[in-house]
Amino acid sequence: MSLACGLPLLECVYCLGCARWAWKRCVHSGHHDSATWGHAAAADFAPVPRMCRLVMANYAPPDLLAAPPLLLDPSNVVRRRTYADTGGRVTPYLVYLDHAHADIVLALRGLNLGRESDYALLLDNRLGKRRFDGGYVHNGLLRAAGWVLDKECDLLRDLLDRYPAYTLTFTGHSLGAGVAAMLTMVVVLNLDKLGKVERGRTRCYAMAPARCMSLNLAVRYADVINSVVLQDDFLPRTATPLEDIFKSILCLPCLLCLRCLKDTCIPEDAMLKDPRRLYAPGRIYHIVERKSFRCGRYPPVVKTAVPVDGRFEHVVLSCNATMDHAIVWIEREGQRALDLMLEKERAMAAPSNQQMERDENAVQREHVEEHKAALRRAATLSVSGMTSIYGTFDGGPRPERSESFPPPASLRQQPRVSWNDLIEQVFDKDEDGQIVLRSPSPPS
Repeated sequence: MSLACGLPLLECVYCLGCARWAWKRCVHSGHHDSATWGHAAAADFAPVPRMCRLVMANYAPPDLLAAPPLLLDPSNVVRRRTYADTGGRVTPYLVYLDHAHADIVLALRGLNLGRESDYALLLDNRLGKRRFDGGYVHNGLLRAAGWVLDKECDLLRDLLDRYPAYTLTFTGHSLGAGVAAMLTMVVVLNLDKLGKVERGRTRCYAMAPARCMSLNLAVRYADVINSVVLQDDFLPRTATPLEDIFKSILCLPCLLCLRCLKDTCIPEDAMLKDPRRLYAPGRIYHIVERKSFRCGRYPPVVKTAVPVDGRFEHVVLSCNATMDHAIVWIEREGQRALDLMLEKERAMAAPSNQQMERDENAVQREHVEEHKAALRRAATLSVSGMTSIYGTFDGGPRPERSESFPPPASLRQQPRVSWNDLIEQVFDKDEDGQIVLRSPSPPS
């Protein structure tokens, strides 16, 4: 009888728990993910709309590249690869010489819903299948990046030799963004293949990327890889194996709800310590244009950080989750946000003798300090067994670092000095055995 009386109470507790979870998931908005981040500077965010247009150029025929909104010079397209050229190993891409910004850009298009080869590339992965530089990466995207580098290595090396002051930028959208991030890591670890190009001349802008690398790699390469996410975009937040999603496409809402339930119940510390869990790569730029319980779009604001914990862990149950993934919307809202930032900086400009605007060097210094803070945070949390500032895994061999990228002097481990050694350097003993202050040695 007592057991039968306890069943209604247990049922009430269960219903309250489900109601609490449903409330947390339904009120969770995309802007919550970057609520504590800082605002991006205009000079820092300026390349993003331009990179979006270069990615969109893969969708347009050559005779329409000069038309709005692309406004590109067709004569600066050095190479253009289509599906016929790639054989389905990677999405189409182009190499563009941007003389106005002194930049060599390799731009990859996103997933083509009508191409079976793109699905095969995206689904070629299993958690823990591919290790790379002390972490885990997406197997299919890494293989695609290796194919692109083999094909375009000679061309990129010649262009860098011909234009020694130009930067080298990899960019892409969706599936292509993951390939661009993998390509950047491979290039950074093999800088000698491109003629000893410096790490500072290489960068990546990944638009709405798939989760493609483990957390320690995402933090370590945040100085060269930048991810751009528009509001509620689902792909950078989807930690579910993509194979399960496409196999269950007819019941996608049920699958997403089950995934949300799992992510809500698992403690965040447990997720951080899973070395196989993949994340969006590098530094994150989050374009925020909507807030909870407000209708319509607001003037977009760009937040940026190198997050360690709280890196887009929860899928947002929003009707805009798929629309925010479109490259057209990312370019449009990114350009609006950039125009607003430039207008605000012009309105707040001080006299020349009291100039308050931050130059590019100041922004770069802030990024370096933020990157070091993220590395220290990852080491403090022992993310993926990070025992050094660059990280490795418990029980696994320490990865070999590229000689072209040794650890900075400020991050190398200094030899420990014991307390007794410090005392002997400051104090001495007299003839009676008493401890006295050591007299300074005479100058030589």
